[in-house]
Amino acid sequence: MFKRTPRNEVVFVANGMLEAESVKILLESFGITAYTNQESAGTVYGLTVGPLGEVEVIVPPEQVDDARKIIAEMKAGNLEVKDNE
Repeated sequence: MFKRTPRNEVVFVANGMLEAESVKILLESFGITAYTNQESAGTVYGLTVGPLGEVEVIVPPEQVDDARKIIAEMKAGNLEVKDNE
């Protein structure tokens, strides 16, 4: 099987559209324009695993660095709101 190399504008690869839309909304809340892209067969069949279930979150080239910083903060848990806040 061929190794897949995402384009530079792809800042996140999600498992399914729900996760991708959540990341897209997060980025948009920080003023970053984001789009989702999924193989059409994955969309038709509602797949969330494997290559057909992957959804790319794409941003314009000039916003890639900012988007990656926000996603790193998300993965580190630094954007979570605690119950006592």
